[in-house]
Amino acid sequence: MKFTRIAPHPNLEKFIECYWMMQSDDATPHLEKIIPDGFTELIFNYGQVYRAKINGSWYTQTPNLLAGQIDNYFYLENTGKTGSFAIKLKPAALTQFFGLNMENYLNQIVGLDSFPNPQLAGLKDHFLPFESEQQLKERLDNYFLLLSNTATNNPLEQVLQLIFNSNGKASIKELCKAGEMSERRLQRLFKRYIGLSPKYYARIIRFNYIFQLIKAEKQSWAEIVYESGYYDQSHFIRNFKAFTGEDPSTYFFEAPNMANFFLNK
Repeated sequence: MKFTRIAPHPNLEKFIECYWMMQSDDATPHLEKIIPDGFTELIFNYGQVYRAKINGSWYTQTPNLLAGQIDNYFYLENTGKTGSFAIKLKPAALTQFFGLNMENYLNQIVGLDSFPNPQLAGLKDHFLPFESEQQLKERLDNYFLLLSNTATNNPLEQVLQLIFNSNGKASIKELCKAGEMSERRLQRLFKRYIGLSPKYYARIIRFNYIFQLIKAEKQSWAEIVYESGYYDQSHFIRNFKAFTGEDPSTYFFEAPNMANFFLNK
């Protein structure tokens, strides 16, 4: 599998984390585990579609997808050769761009072609087909630069910035202070713009930070536990298992798979 991460236009950094592409000529079915990373996505498959196992049941996905926040790992399996690209969006961007209530899309990956929002339903026509990576990037940039002119403000901008800057370790009290809002309003806005509670979202970002520390290869497990803000090693292991289904000592951090591509920024 070839993974490619593409930086968006600098003026889109408030809305888009990155674009990514996946390509493989191997049609053999391969099982992939997807782990929460705190971002939503718009995904377009120009190769064969994937099967997904979410909430215990397998189903075949449609080619073009909207992926909301996930709070647990799930599985994907290719049905043939892979050709995919996606827009990995900042946490509140789908609400800012399209007015979606993200609580409705928690742990949901829904088809775009029949989406009730016509702007989203016709999104593939702006990008597909494309002749080169550069042409695709230009189309994506041009579309979202135009869309950003009508995007609504993000009332959680300062709160989210603190979550990321603290690697998920900021307290609810600190988040309320950063956003100049009550805890009740914070909870309500997170449900609408993110789909998760602020505490759980911060927990995902803290978990993601583990992968950055592992990638640096400069710290012991004890130091990683401390640096990532866990009470002790058992607390660290419980959280890691909750998000991955695996023990950190046996997890393959360098494996060339989807999960590591998305988590190793």
